[in-house]
Amino acid sequence: MSRPIPDFTAREKNLVGQAITERYGNVVPLQTVVAELQLNLLVDELTACPSLTWEERGAHFVIFKTGDSRFRCQFYTTDVEQFGTGKEEYDNLGDCVVTLLQVQADHELQREGIRSGMNAVDFTKANDGEEYFAPIII
Repeated sequence: MSRPIPDFTAREKNLVGQAITERYGNVVPLQTVVAELQLNLLVDELTACPSLTWEERGAHFVIFKTGDSRFRCQFYTTDVEQFGTGKEEYDNLGDCVVTLLQVQADHELQREGIRSGMNAVDFTKANDGEEYFAPIII
């Protein structure tokens, strides 16, 4: 049997708390919980993983500590709607939490119908379908 995964340190909790405060502009309480995860898909065994959770703007967030400097994360809005970041595991807690917050922010904008990085005008169809030629910049 493998050794237990160490709890989040005070420094790690502070890092997560600071990132959340910067994202939302207010202090959001963190809860420390233990989650059971299947860390190795080839082995039918669950491992107790220290985890940090919080809730903000209708979303629930979880960061799982899966080993020394190893982290996984996800957020969910309902039991059916669960989202990850597209990366299985992080070796840097800062990258993990910032990426999680960014993915959720993008999801929040998308749910509100806001599409980032888009222009309001489709320049290929400007002037009644005529081809658009941008100004020459010298």
